[in-house]
Amino acid sequence: MAVAGALVLVSLLLGLAAGRVLGPRAATWWKARVANHGEGLWRRMSAILRHGSAALLLSIVLVAHDWTGWGGLPIGIALGAAAAALAHAVLRGLGMPRWATWTFATILFVALLSRAVGGLGPITDTLDAVGFNVGRRRLSLLALIYILVIAIVIFAGVRLANRVVTHTIGQARSLDATQKLLAQKLASIGIVVAAFFFGIDFAGIDLTAFAFFSGAMGLAVGFGLQKTVGNLIAGIILLMDRSIKPGDVIVVGDSFGWVNKIGVRAVSVVTRDGKEHLIPNENLMTQEVENWSFTDRNVRVRIPVSVAYSCDLKLAQSLMMKAATDSPRVLTSPKPNVWLTAFGNDGVEHEILAWISDPESGVGNVRSDVLNRLWVLFKDAGIEIPFAQRDVYVRTWPKQPLATADPTTDRPG
Repeated sequence: MAVAGALVLVSLLLGLAAGRVLGPRAATWWKARVANHGEGLWRRMSAILRHGSAALLLSIVLVAHDWTGWGGLPIGIALGAAAAALAHAVLRGLGMPRWATWTFATILFVALLSRAVGGLGPITDTLDAVGFNVGRRRLSLLALIYILVIAIVIFAGVRLANRVVTHTIGQARSLDATQKLLAQKLASIGIVVAAFFFGIDFAGIDLTAFAFFSGAMGLAVGFGLQKTVGNLIAGIILLMDRSIKPGDVIVVGDSFGWVNKIGVRAVSVVTRDGKEHLIPNENLMTQEVENWSFTDRNVRVRIPVSVAYSCDLKLAQSLMMKAATDSPRVLTSPKPNVWLTAFGNDGVEHEILAWISDPESGVGNVRSDVLNRLWVLFKDAGIEIPFAQRDVYVRTWPKQPLATADPTTDRPG
């Protein structure tokens, strides 16, 4: 008993030292490589190393000698507590729910403690006895606990693998943003599918049992999930042909904005009003889409302006150019231009053509800025902006005024 207690104390001290010495370095390394994708393990890296080192040393102590009687009790308690604390830190760092974290930690503590004192067999026999048979399989408390533990482990493993793979692909310099996004989504789908089959295999479920449901599943995909599968395939095609990428400015029907992200089901488009529209991927494949930044991010803005016939056109056109070039968002190359488009009914119609390279910041505000500057320049130069005027010409007046009825004659007698 005393020897076991001493070994437990030494193992805990070594684990504490490992957490203090190696924890900060491991946290810095993990944060730089994975944590920027939402990973929270780096905050708990010192605790993970502390409890993990202690659990590893206590496991070696437990299996290195055949502890009998009460000798294995302190080792079992310390090992179970260290392993439970390790599981809690890892699962919480991966964002697992509290109920799943505490359930897994409790099961792990009880299992290790029972193993240390030699009482794991009776516990499993008792749990397996509480249940009933379903065909050739037995549904018991032990089977439910086993499935629950497998589900928690696989779910946590999928989260960790997704974040690591996402960061690894994101750091690849040979891929552009669209190719990275496509690779990340395909990798995520592959990880989920692989985890599903691993879970089925660990649970001892025969895959031939699903043969009966394959026909029904095919019908469900063909009818009930037709739109979902269509949107999934459309999203993959959009990412592969790179016709629409995150950051592009697009117009779909009445929706105008920049592409925030391309999801499995829909594309997120953020408008200038801050509204986020979720457009199904299939719509982008079947409808006409304007992509203002498909091959070139430069967009030309047309600003109609009309001036009076009596003004100096050369001066007015030079002021239009000045208003456009003075606007901060208008590009100098390609340079703006002024076209005379028509001789209208009320004035001489022009169009200012200005180029911008950031259409996601809005087009109307550029037009407003140029017109405000032009208003001041026109006022200073005395150039009039025409408005609708109508002159009425009377060719002849009647020689005698028209006869009007006497209001007194209309009164009833």
